[in-house]
Amino acid sequence: MLMQWLRGVVLVCIALSAGAAFARDLPQFTELVKQNGPAVVNISTKQSISPREMLPDSLQSPETDELFDQLMKRFFERDGGGGGKPFDFDSSSRGSGFIYSQDGYIVTNHHVVYGADEIRVKLNDGRELPATLIGSDKRTDVAVLKVDATDLPVLKMGTSAPLEVGEWVLAIGSPFGFDHSATAGIVSAKGRSLPDENYVPFIQTDVAINPGNSGGPLFNLAGEVVGINSQIYSRSGGFMGVSFAIPIDVAQGVIEQLKSKGAVSRGWIGVYVQEIDANLAQSFKMSKPEGALVAQVMMDGPAARALNQGDVILRFDGNPVANAAALPPIVGNTPIGKKVAIEVLREGKRETVTMTVTELPKDPKDAKASDAKPFLTTPVVGTLGMKLSDTEAGVLVDEVIGEPARSAGIAIGDAITQLDGQAVTAVAELQSIAAELSVGKTVAVLVNRGGSARFLAMKIEANARE
Repeated sequence: MLMQWLRGVVLVCIALSAGAAFARDLPQFTELVKQNGPAVVNISTKQSISPREMLPDSLQSPETDELFDQLMKRFFERDGGGGGKPFDFDSSSRGSGFIYSQDGYIVTNHHVVYGADEIRVKLNDGRELPATLIGSDKRTDVAVLKVDATDLPVLKMGTSAPLEVGEWVLAIGSPFGFDHSATAGIVSAKGRSLPDENYVPFIQTDVAINPGNSGGPLFNLAGEVVGINSQIYSRSGGFMGVSFAIPIDVAQGVIEQLKSKGAVSRGWIGVYVQEIDANLAQSFKMSKPEGALVAQVMMDGPAARALNQGDVILRFDGNPVANAAALPPIVGNTPIGKKVAIEVLREGKRETVTMTVTELPKDPKDAKASDAKPFLTTPVVGTLGMKLSDTEAGVLVDEVIGEPARSAGIAIGDAITQLDGQAVTAVAELQSIAAELSVGKTVAVLVNRGGSARFLAMKIEANARE
């Protein structure tokens, strides 16, 4: 009985000792918050909204409903008689930011201050100062403000490159307006590409980020800023364990450009790229998926004479290109006018081409794609599980009737312009190429879908060529 009791005491002591050791291994954020909290600010904005903007879509009348428009116009006018001005309704929002320099430059998110008529910054010491917007960049979601103050506390800028998945990070901000709230977590992933955010390889964390945290700093355990909290993934509007921060390595170049000239210039080569999966890698005779596959080359872009559809960009100006998402930030940060070397995989062989990087147009969509041509159909012919017809844009898919087209993801309306690396301008050419393909071989098919080019992987099956 005594031995059992002693054994229990020993086990309890071991458990307590292990728990204490585990607690000692956990990071302590108290000093980090004390040292850096004073340089984190709360940002509030006001924006005037017209009465019509306040109406939900279901209450906004179509242009033909003049009677309803007149009624709403009179309702929202001061004197009710049609002679006054509409009321101004103020919409307010809150966010976070941090002091970048002692002379009053402050960094936050573009979306925090976008469209604001008035911006105010609340400092840690209680002062509330009006702020001027120096510049804002939608593509990276970075904005720079200026307040009239000196000798302000500033944060130490770090680098996001050495961050590792699993590393501890800390955020300070004002979620829901609660000033100087600290939350901690780990780096969940790096280099995340989000829809319509091609120029930012986001840092994904599980740090609790909520409305109001936007624009606040993300720290490593050395107390250095490694990111700017920007977005969350949520189905409820609140934190669900997935947050995204702009890497400080990306943000700093933007910040300096905004400070110096109020706008951002980016490098551009004029290509659309796509990811390479295992099937596409096989079709391009690659040992593994890597690089950025050139799906479309802009006729007026710098790459028009250097790159071809089907090239796989492996290195750009000495930088390895791990995947399609990695290329836009590398190109965007390249100095305009610089001549760069690009290593590509072309028809199974590595080659190096050169080109000069130019400035990204205000709207790159205005540039002309290399394969944009009108449709002009002729009689339908069947091959590779598709019914096809000749067009001036390539071979038009009129119907998907079987394999291998169905498994490849080919859709009605696609225009096939390339098969197995060979250009296709007519159904007869496609049939001739298909007849030479070995059963079981995976080939790349280049299609134009809705004006955008894309490669698909197609595995040739027996009896599929007729």
